[in-house]
Amino acid sequence: MIPCGVQDILAGSGACRRFYGRWIVATAFITFGIAVGVPYYNLPFFYDYFQKNFHWDISQITLGFPVAAILTLWVGPVLIPRFSPRKLIVAGTGFTALSFFGFAAMHDSLPVYLLLYLLYTVGYIFSGPIPHQILVSYWFRRTRGTAMGIVYVGVGLFGGLGSFFVRGLTDQYGFRAALFCVGLLMFAAWPLAIFFMKDRPADIGQYPDGDDHAAEELSLSPHRYQELLHSRPFWLLLVGSICSIGSIGAINMHMKFAFRDAGFVNQRLLNATWTTASVLILWSSIVGRLSIGYFADVFSKKNVMTATYFMVAASILLLLTVTPARYNSVYLFALVFGFSMGADYMLIPLMAAEQFGVNSLPRAMAIILPLNTLGQTWCPYFISGLRQHYGSYLLPMAVVFIIAMLGAASISLLPRHVRHPQHEKTPALT
Repeated sequence: MIPCGVQDILAGSGACRRFYGRWIVATAFITFGIAVGVPYYNLPFFYDYFQKNFHWDISQITLGFPVAAILTLWVGPVLIPRFSPRKLIVAGTGFTALSFFGFAAMHDSLPVYLLLYLLYTVGYIFSGPIPHQILVSYWFRRTRGTAMGIVYVGVGLFGGLGSFFVRGLTDQYGFRAALFCVGLLMFAAWPLAIFFMKDRPADIGQYPDGDDHAAEELSLSPHRYQELLHSRPFWLLLVGSICSIGSIGAINMHMKFAFRDAGFVNQRLLNATWTTASVLILWSSIVGRLSIGYFADVFSKKNVMTATYFMVAASILLLLTVTPARYNSVYLFALVFGFSMGADYMLIPLMAAEQFGVNSLPRAMAIILPLNTLGQTWCPYFISGLRQHYGSYLLPMAVVFIIAMLGAASISLLPRHVRHPQHEKTPALT
């Protein structure tokens, strides 16, 4: 029997009274895992294959994402607020699929590689955090942190499974076949986004949390871009998130190379160590997302976010302890880094919704996410240059640690209590 709510979606009816939010969480859990968990966290697995087959150095390989991030900087502010989350997810996973088909077929042309990364980045912006964060924020208010945590679990679960997936396919059929199969997997998100998602509760005559009236925060007019850019909390959140996500991006992109420098020179051992670390990181991020999501509903989001950002900094120091002689240090590093990484991404939209209101979230995240992507991509590239210059990861990772600490300090300066001006109210949803 089709559950109440799903039947109404398929029939285009809004008659059902059971809260449809749980189905939004369930479908977003899967689409987010497919759109981000598998491609984003597993593309770095192929970097050393690109290096060996195309004779590129580390800085050339890590150049793709930062160049694409600059060229797509306009995409978020200009296009995201104009389209519904469902349409963005469909379009974005399509772009991601095309990019992975291209990665599977490309040879040693660096311009082609950069172009494919541009296509992938557009797909990431369209189908990644922004549409899923907006969906959850529209459908939930009181338990938004918990709901967001559950949705973000999909990223960790699918990302971890994807690590086994790409390693197994690569060992059996080669890295090109693995890249092509990741592209095919993106289309699994289409039926869920098209048939089972609804952008807002109002689309089927409901309200956030299943209430029988509109939430006050939904009656606030969204901030204009100019207002956001003149807001001190906005800049603190932006700088803090850029620094923290930049440091996380540096670890994700350089982890396999750092392991190789630490003595994991055998390719199969290197692949196995990376897979172990990646799976533990992504699956411990599940614990981080669920627990931090709950804590964000119960305690001060600012305090929770600050503590998490300091954990990110601590995990950078743990990475430097990983060697073949101290193999167990892989587990400690992965567990701490995964827990903090999982909470890190999820807290940004929660803090943005609290600081600026849920109706301002599309505009706020349309600025924050592309600029976070700049930090997420250029920080690893900058670290590549330091690694090539100094010949080891000791000093580069010390720089990453300082960047992470700066991010934690910025978040600690955010205001604890937020008051939205009453004059911004517009008529409530009816």
